[in-house]
Amino acid sequence: MFSGIGATGFLLLAVIALLLFGPNKLPELGRAFGRTLKEFKAGARDLMEDDNQQQPARRDAASRIEVDGEVEPVRADSKRLPE
Repeated sequence: MFSGIGATGFLLLAVIALLLFGPNKLPELGRAFGRTLKEFKAGARDLMEDDNQQQPARRDAASRIEVDGEVEPVRADSKRLPE
C-alpha cells in the first residue's frame, strides 16, 4: 500500500497529520480509517465472489450460443441430403 513512500516520507506524513489533527484526534481518525478500509475490502471481496459465481453461468450460455451456431448449418445440410 505504501510501496512508493520511504521511511522519511512516512515520517513526514505522520508529523503533518500530528500537526493538523493533534495528538487527541489521531487515534480516533486511525480507527475510522481502519473501519472504512475493512468495509471497503469486504465489499470488494463480495463483488469478486459474486463475479466468480456468475462466471460458470456465462461460460455455459456462451457455449450454448456457440453450439447453436454450429448446429444450424449442419441441419440445413442434412435437409439437402437425399433420404
